[in-house]
Amino acid sequence: MQVRARTTRRSLLETAARLFDERGYAGTSISDISTRSGRTSGAIYFHYASKENLALAIVEEHFATWPELIARHRAARLPALDTLVALSFDVARAFRDDVVIRAGSRLWMERKAIDAALPTPFVGWTATVTELLEEARTEGMLAAAIDPGTAAHGVVCAFFGLHTVADALDGRSCIEERLHGLWLLLLAALQADPAPAALLSRVHDRAGAAEQRRPARPAGTGTARTGLAAVGAARAK
Repeated sequence: MQVRARTTRRSLLETAARLFDERGYAGTSISDISTRSGRTSGAIYFHYASKENLALAIVEEHFATWPELIARHRAARLPALDTLVALSFDVARAFRDDVVIRAGSRLWMERKAIDAALPTPFVGWTATVTELLEEARTEGMLAAAIDPGTAAHGVVCAFFGLHTVADALDGRSCIEERLHGLWLLLLAALQADPAPAALLSRVHDRAGAAEQRRPARPAGTGTARTGLAAVGAARAK
């Protein structure tokens, strides 16, 4: 019974996320979620007391994704700037491919319409980027004129600003190529001995090798391999 309840909750969460991502908070009703999920409104209220509660669960799921992802990149023990860039591409792919991540972001942007206390965004990311830039300074890889805290704020603003523009232009379909271009610009200022293309090449090569080691996915699921190939092709031009 507990397994079935968890499965039902997850299914409802993902269905609601798709609708919130497509229509926004105000444009989605419990009735819409019921129709899309094939569950009664009563079943939805059994698992989530209100639409606000469901929105809060999606936003919390969005925020809960990042610590594990950061820890996985940290565990690789790469140079700090390599870690930062590799992490940014994984985050970009999550925003592109994971509907719960996208919906959580949209719901936070529409937070004034939601009668619930939502987590504060960007603070954690700024702290993580600051730590990585401080490590890069210790490694001798950060330009002498760069202040890690100030630069971290700028990197976070640039990264999430890029997502806003990419979402408006093409639904983030070209986010990896756009992020590659952004890092060419940022690394030229951040690195003590600027070599942005070489660092990006290392990051893409590692990500491509990791993707090759993963079991093949059924056709039509996931886009990471296609995205990496596109970035590689752009890099070769």
